Amino acid sequence: MRTRTSLLALFVSFCLALPILAQQPAHASHDAAEIRGAMEFLASDVLQGRGSGTRDELLTATYLGSQLRQIGIEPLGDNGGYVQDVNSFREGNKQWDTRNVIGIIHGSDEKLKDEVVLLTAHMDHVGIGAAVNGDKIYNGADDDASGCVAVLQLARALVARHAPKRTVLFVFFGSEEAGKEGNRYFLLHPPVPLKNIVANLEFEMIGRPDSAVKPDELWLTGYDRSNLGPELAKHGAKLVADPHPREDFFERSDNYALAKKGIIAHTVSSFGLHKDYHQPSDDLAHIDFNHMEEAIYSMLGPVEWLADSDFKPEWVEGKKP
Repeated sequence: MRTRTSLLALFVSFCLALPILAQQPAHASHDAAEIRGAMEFLASDVLQGRGSGTRDELLTATYLGSQLRQIGIEPLGDNGGYVQDVNSFREGNKQWDTRNVIGIIHGSDEKLKDEVVLLTAHMDHVGIGAAVNGDKIYNGADDDASGCVAVLQLARALVARHAPKRTVLFVFFGSEEAGKEGNRYFLLHPPVPLKNIVANLEFEMIGRPDSAVKPDELWLTGYDRSNLGPELAKHGAKLVADPHPREDFFERSDNYALAKKGIIAHTVSSFGLHKDYHQPSDDLAHIDFNHMEEAIYSMLGPVEWLADSDFKPEWVEGKKP
């Protein structure tokens, strides 16, 4: 009798707990560990701030390529690998070496497979600089380790489900902080025809909420320039217009060079103009991991929809760069 009573009590307790368990997102613990783990490496002192064109940027590229391979993304860099070497010349005859990291999921639909959704972030930061309070490593946790991790998580989500109808290209640009050499080279040596890229979403600085918008919202640079942001919002993205128009953020990230080529290209962010921008204090201690996890998760459904849709975004008349 005592055993039956104990079992009944256990069953009742389990039933009472079900509503609480149901409130916990299924992605919570596993994705949180992946996000934190990747951030702990990318924003660590070991990478010395991932300086543009440095060996530390190369280590970052190698790591990101290995993550894409582990996820199951096909390589599309040089020589069958993920890294696209960038050799260009700046300041006269001084050679500038940087790199991009490129992976691809091929589209599964016969009619849509040639159309490409491009998901990007920049992997470099400003490296070593003047010491502030004894710290000279500019880790770049928010800028832009957070964006790189967002792209990795989107890649994981897309691989975990059925193959998207459209092709999805994942690119981590090098040297965004030093003349945007990576995206310039990418545009000169595209792994897919540029005319096939229907949309680009760059992810930059989503590691903290912006007090200028609601806590669960992200903003899109150049929101009013095309119909991409409003359409993503209709499909669940918590995207609003950039609340800092005076900063001209639309023109300050890798998306802009693509936009000038006619590609519908915007940056997703939640940068609230914090004082740690390009400072050693942009480190893990200042990342809001709950915000970052929910920010990434909020974009999964809309990105999946875009990768399966035949919707082609367009510039608003008179607002094409």
